[in-house]
Amino acid sequence: MAVIVLKEIFKTYKRSLRQRIEAVKGLSFTVEKGEIFGFVGPNGAGKSTTIKILMGLIFADKGEARLLDLPCTCPKARAKVGFVPEQPVLYDHLTGEEFLYFTGELYGLPKKIYKKKAIELLERVGLKEVKNLRLRQYSKGMQQRLVIAQALIGDPTLIIMDEPLSGLDPIGRMEIIDLIRSLKQQGKTIFFSSHILHDVESVCDRVALMVKGELKFLGKPDNIEKTFREELRQWARS
Repeated sequence: MAVIVLKEIFKTYKRSLRQRIEAVKGLSFTVEKGEIFGFVGPNGAGKSTTIKILMGLIFADKGEARLLDLPCTCPKARAKVGFVPEQPVLYDHLTGEEFLYFTGELYGLPKKIYKKKAIELLERVGLKEVKNLRLRQYSKGMQQRLVIAQALIGDPTLIIMDEPLSGLDPIGRMEIIDLIRSLKQQGKTIFFSSHILHDVESVCDRVALMVKGELKFLGKPDNIEKTFREELRQWARS
């Protein structure tokens, strides 16, 4: 069963009356249930635009995008999706624990449930010792871990992550990769973008490579670094 379906997605941004940027050009692929799917490409390739379309934050000019067999604009589909944005905006006056309580309330979870889940998730992402620290005092890596925790509090079927390893030190990256693997073992589907090719190779079942808004490779992550390098050379020549 495909949990993400993209069919001929196009998205163009207008920079001025005369200048347009084609961010995504005819993008099509599917992500199957239970996969860890990597989405890679250089800056400006269209990765974040594609993720924003999937999350209903922006709309495609043309094409079809579906989550869990529903249009991506349908609230019922997004209710089963956990989302880790690339640049989260946090309420920095809250503590880590309070932020997860707030997220749990947004999901409509009973107070007893979200309090229990908050403690479990803080421990899982290595933040239990700083749960009472204000978010303004969190480092970039700590904030990233917290945002991953909030994406999991609603027990989603699908987790979409935009650069989840950004800002983490090597130990932090390993811990989050282990977490991603454990989520797969629970039967969840993980779709994440990254520019850290080694991590993508080590954890993903399949990979999509985008360059200049177009899909250049779709398949097993073996030798994705070599493929990525070759595509960048062709891009530089064009």
